Amino acid sequence: GTGLNKLQEKLPDQYIDVGIAEQHAVTLAAGLACEGMRPVAAIYSTFLQRAYDQIIHDVCIQNLPVFFCLDRAGIVGADGPTHQGMYDIAYLRCIPNMVIMAPKDEAELQRMVVTGVNHTDGPIAMRYPRGSGYGVPLMEDGWEPLPIGKAELLRNGDDLLMLGYGSMVYTAMQAAEILSEHGIETTVINARFVKPLDTELIFPLAHKIGRVVTLEEGCLIGGFGSAVAEALMDNDILVPLKRFGVPDKLVDHAKPDESKADLGLTGSQIAEQIREAFFTKQPSAVS
Repeated sequence: GTGLNKLQEKLPDQYIDVGIAEQHAVTLAAGLACEGMRPVAAIYSTFLQRAYDQIIHDVCIQNLPVFFCLDRAGIVGADGPTHQGMYDIAYLRCIPNMVIMAPKDEAELQRMVVTGVNHTDGPIAMRYPRGSGYGVPLMEDGWEPLPIGKAELLRNGDDLLMLGYGSMVYTAMQAAEILSEHGIETTVINARFVKPLDTELIFPLAHKIGRVVTLEEGCLIGGFGSAVAEALMDNDILVPLKRFGVPDKLVDHAKPDESKADLGLTGSQIAEQIREAFFTKQPSAVS
């Protein structure tokens, strides 16, 4: 399911299939890292949950350089509630030593693969969705690792700060375009990393603009938006904040676009909710 059969054909001596045994896969990766190798553990987001004890005790406590590739992170569609990759941000970001990143498209995924393989300071995880990407050109050069914890500024605006994570970055850009048609100019950031957050970029903009929105394809409880809210509050940056993601419910069988529409996560839906939350005058309270 992770598509590694192509890798197996080209590099059979660097490929190990442990079968449906996620706990063993993580412990094996930890052992390989102890021997100086650079293990890449490709596992569905939802099934990595089964190896949570091994992630903590065998990898993170020892601070081993294991690169986790979390396939099918986010809304997966017809496979239903058992396969929705909703919880990885929440269950990984609370573990010490873990770095967590997510690409906005397939070209950035290439950069993050290079980043993960070259990260030797401890464990690192990359989440990415099911599907074929956005059709952007793949990199032919520029295969340097990304700086850990550094976001990307995509658009400038004085009225709203919008932080997109992973697959929701393009949705953030769509929402920003719609808002611009209504005279609302948005700064859009591709967060890239949820842990560590790029607070050097986020904090000054949040303080200056005064309205913050976060977008993620994962559970709202404990997710990317929660990480941003915690960071802002802990540093006394008390600004209005609205989070978009998957609420406290199970996502059933449907096409991904249908599920996103049901959850209010399309670009047009998000733009409308932002206008209502921040830019629609509320009636004055009657004294």
